[in-house]
Amino acid sequence: TSSHTRVGILNNPSSKIKEDNTAIARGILAAFLTQNNSNIKSFLSKLCKEEAAKSLAAGTKIIKLLIPGMDGDAFEKKYNTLGLDLIKTHQMFCQEVLKLLPGQMAVISNGR
Repeated sequence: TSSHTRVGILNNPSSKIKEDNTAIARGILAAFLTQNNSNIKSFLSKLCKEEAAKSLAAGTKIIKLLIPGMDGDAFEKKYNTLGLDLIKTHQMFCQEVLKLLPGQMAVISNGR
């Protein structure tokens, strides 16, 4: 959030939700819950790159992708305790309330 923009993310995966295919989604949620705005922005920019996805798929731990200045301990604790239920809840909201198909993306805006 800033004086100009507020961003939130809902996950709407198209595949079965498992530990090994939710590393980026859980990393994003853990960052939102534990980091300050400037660190979140920088971390998300890094995490959204194809190299990060390939690295995580190859077995790199997400903690290795943190940027300087992030609270690594808080992030790691939240990341390791985030259950898959939160992502399943996001998925259910996207599909039942927003009427999105599995994996479908959308932008929701509520301006002042």
